[in-house]
Formats: sequence, structure tokens, C-alpha cells
Amino acid sequence: MMEYLENLLKTESFETAVDSLIHEFRNKYELPTINQLGLVVADVEKAAEYLERKGIGPFFIGSGKLAFWYEQGERRSVKGKLGTAQYQGVELELLEPTEGSDFYKDSLDPQGKIIVHHLAFLVEDVAYWVKRFEEEGFPVWIQGRINYGPLRIDFVYMDTESETGYVIEFFSQRFFGLKWWPPAGFFRTLAKFQT
Repeated sequence: MMEYLENLLKTESFETAVDSLIHEFRNKYELPTINQLGLVVADVEKAAEYLERKGIGPFFIGSGKLAFWYEQGERRSVKGKLGTAQYQGVELELLEPTEGSDFYKDSLDPQGKIIVHHLAFLVEDVAYWVKRFEEEGFPVWIQGRINYGPLRIDFVYMDTESETGYVIEFFSQRFFGLKWWPPAGFFRTLAKFQT
């Protein structure tokens, strides 16, 4: 199952449209609210500019080498670029194909449309959710970490495509070692400093 961001933006309630992508699955496994849409694009800057012209953003754009990336148990050296913004209560994460993995590249739309690749849940304990989902028969696809100054983001992609049509991501964020949930307007402020 493939969904385009454009279709979700046309709905009356963006949050409701996002939730409807896996509503029954989310209820079945007692998942929290979807925090983030992972969106695969060929070029983060161009996609961010396009969305900003539509009134979404501004996007904070970051790039670099990940602290680590294990793909199906194999350690890889991966560099990536992403753009982040908030839209109607949901974080939008634009992701370019990475160097060192085809994980995002395999989901690029041949016509250049913005694809919903994964649905992400900001959780306190990633290991807890990994254990629960592995027990339900959903293996870990990728485990990684991003270090950005004092901010540390641990994330895991679970292989849930067979049941949902999407990859599910669990991620946690720590700022100076403390659990951290970005306040409203955080990415807008970062993007303004960046420009």
C-alpha cells in the first residue's frame, strides 16, 4: 500500500487522515498517537521548498553520518539528509536516499511524488516496543542512532509492511541525557536560525 502526502493534505483533518492509515493496527497493538510521517523524497531541499510554498514549514534540514545503523543485523556506515517540520500536530520528516543503504531509495516514486514511507511513534522506551513487536512476529529491520550535539535520537524500524503496508518506527529523544519531547514550534525556530 502506498500513500502520497498530497492526498493526506487534501483532507479536512490532517491528523485524522494520518491516523486512518493504520487506525485498526494502532488500536490492535495499543500504540500511542502517530507523531511523525517519514516521507521519502529524491531531494530534501526541493521537497522542503515545495511544501513551504504550500504554507507547510519552514523545514530544518540536517545531514551527516549516523552514529550507527544496523540493517537486518549488519552494521553499515550510513550518511543521510533529512528535513523536519511540524504540520497540524504531526512531524513531517523528509528523507533522501542514504549513502550506504537502499532502505529509502527503494521507496522513491518514479514520478517524483512525496511518498509516505513510515509512521513513527515517539516513545520513552524503544526496547520495550521492539520486544513487544518481535513477540508479535514483526522483526527489526533497522536500528540506528543520530547524534546532533547534545541531542541523541535512537530509532528502530520494524518490518510491519505485510500487515500495514508501512514500516513502523519507534524512536526516543534525549537532550543532555534527559528524555526530551520537542515543544511546539521547535523546528520552526531551528529552521529560522538555519536561514
